[in-house]
Amino acid sequence: MHVPSPSRRLLLLAAVLTLVVWQLPFGDLVLYPLSLLATYAHEMGHGLTAILVGGRFESLAMFPDGSGLATWNGDVGRLGRAMVAAGGLLGPSIAGAALLVVSRNTQRAPLLLFVIGVLMVASVALFVRNGFGILFILTVSGTLIVIARSLPRAAPFTVQLIGVQLTLALFRDVGYMFSEGGVVGGQAHASDSAAISQALIGPYWLWGGIVAMTAAICLFTGLRFALRGPKPAPASV
Repeated sequence: MHVPSPSRRLLLLAAVLTLVVWQLPFGDLVLYPLSLLATYAHEMGHGLTAILVGGRFESLAMFPDGSGLATWNGDVGRLGRAMVAAGGLLGPSIAGAALLVVSRNTQRAPLLLFVIGVLMVASVALFVRNGFGILFILTVSGTLIVIARSLPRAAPFTVQLIGVQLTLALFRDVGYMFSEGGVVGGQAHASDSAAISQALIGPYWLWGGIVAMTAAICLFTGLRFALRGPKPAPASV
């Protein structure tokens, strides 16, 4: 019988604890850095999807209360608007699942961390416009680059932990996903599920359920690969 290694058991424990703690009244504060990382991934998902559908990603802002806002514009049509709204919800889950899948090759981990760190720095230069967001993103990116260069043995687990957090980003605030809106930066905004509903058809809670199921599939698929352990090196002849 296959028994997961301590690092893989720790990864699974981190996933369960993150999912549970985020549902508690003060879960955002307990997991504050991870909550901010989820916000960053969510807003980048909106912005990058806007670019993919032909719009312009203008700016990204993050706030100390854990909320964030991606500003974009462009005439992308109803389907494009729905895709941008869904991009913030599903983009991090898809990216996280991809990281978990490729994390089986432990030799790639330091390079992956370095690339993630550099891309985060690039996002600051291109899109982030407020001081709090710049400070947080540069702190995280600098930490990842240091791990990649100085602590390569910690890189595989770090990559997998980031992957888990990205796949779980959607579940940080399940209530918001199944609501019509909330407060971001002190202003009221429609929820992403409501934005999809407004652009297409069907109630917001239906789209919230579809998105949640898709994210759960991404999480299950990613963890299934990650918990298999490192990919064996090819045999030499």
